[in-house]
Amino acid sequence: MTHFTIYHNPRCSKSRETLKLMQDNGLMLDVVLYLENPPTENKLRKLLDILKMKPRELLRKGEDLYKSLNLKDANKSDDEIIKIMSENPKLIERPIVTLDNEGIIGRPPENVLKLIK
Repeated sequence: MTHFTIYHNPRCSKSRETLKLMQDNGLMLDVVLYLENPPTENKLRKLLDILKMKPRELLRKGEDLYKSLNLKDANKSDDEIIKIMSENPKLIERPIVTLDNEGIIGRPPENVLKLIK
């Protein structure tokens, strides 16, 4: 059976809606509570590769932490951004859903339907 992975924050309504949508479709899921178990820098690099995104694209720009860490600064390298996200998982856009080497952000939650074949 195909296993999807969702990087989930139970306090986020979009993350909860995405999880419910996947459960309602009877999908086998591995749920990663990424705020409790933050992804390593290497794991973030793999996720970014799967998502075909640059580190800055995965940042939650509305977070106070984004402003206080001055992440708008264009001089910060991709490696610096990845390190900061690993240390501050609250900054990672959510929910991330992966299946093998494909991935998508569940915003809106219906986005994940593109991964269901």
